[in-house]
Amino acid sequence: MNLQQELNRPQPFRCLDQEVLLNFLRIGDQLDNRFSRLFREHGLTLSRFNILRSLALAERPLTCGEIGEQMIQVVPAVTSLVDHLCSQELVERNRSTEDRRVVHVAITAKGKKLVEDTMQPLQQLEDRMLKRLSEADKQSLLQLLNRTRESISHCDD
Repeated sequence: MNLQQELNRPQPFRCLDQEVLLNFLRIGDQLDNRFSRLFREHGLTLSRFNILRSLALAERPLTCGEIGEQMIQVVPAVTSLVDHLCSQELVERNRSTEDRRVVHVAITAKGKKLVEDTMQPLQQLEDRMLKRLSEADKQSLLQLLNRTRESISHCDD
């Protein structure tokens, strides 16, 4: 089913660009809904999970700036997300001994356990979402998505 049918839209889209971009918005909404539901079951949001996963993969404390660079979604308030994770004892903050202005964020054992508990259901969801696409389709789609992301990032040039 194409997007025009899915939306029960009687009029065709203004142009192909509009149809492509509206498909991205629709897919983004579907992904957000499914991921949000999964993370909510674990007491998390996508942004909070991304912080925890970044810290777990880094295997060292990170600054809020370093965390921000690794986020999937652009989040202006990494500090407030870290505040929330600290209040749940999932991460802890420590001032640098070399430079007191620098604060490092480290994942706690409780935070690592939560990431581990979330990974299997997350991987299962990811596998289910793309199971109807062949590996060749996924590779082609990935190339197009990379080019599209680059095109969008330069649209204001």
